[in-house]
Amino acid sequence: MNRFALTAAAAASALTFATTALAGDQYVDETGFAVSGYDVVAYFALPQNPVGQTQTPPVAGNAGITADYNGATFAFATEANRDLFLADPAKYAPQYDGHCAYGVAQGGKVPANPYLWRIVDDRLYLNITDVVVGFWEEDIPGNITKSESNWVSIEDTAASDRTIPKFTSTAPQS
Repeated sequence: MNRFALTAAAAASALTFATTALAGDQYVDETGFAVSGYDVVAYFALPQNPVGQTQTPPVAGNAGITADYNGATFAFATEANRDLFLADPAKYAPQYDGHCAYGVAQGGKVPANPYLWRIVDDRLYLNITDVVVGFWEEDIPGNITKSESNWVSIEDTAASDRTIPKFTSTAPQS
């Protein structure tokens, strides 16, 4: 290999490492699964209730139908949903690596409850508590703008290791 080829290869390796190092980790709770073992693709087929109303419960994934993405294992209710996810994981994975969207708007990473969800502009957002959902829904576009601005500076920090308050997952199923 000539000097130019070695330099190019070293630069490509460094760039790959730097990109990987800057990616934040997906939030994973005590289930050991992203989104507490619920099927992220299924959210996009659920009826979404108006702002101020409780959302339709999420669909439990199956521990035998999984895919890895962003350092975490996601569970799916069907193989078809897993295949859709594998074709475009960024489309289906929750925003902010599965952390609370309002928490990110406030500048931090905190866990998110899979029952407290909303899809906005074809993106899945999760929040931590019913009270926080109220704050989030007061100005969803403004909170997304704040979250996007804050995410740039906190994305590469470690994922939250906190437990989701007042929540126990019944997913994934076997």
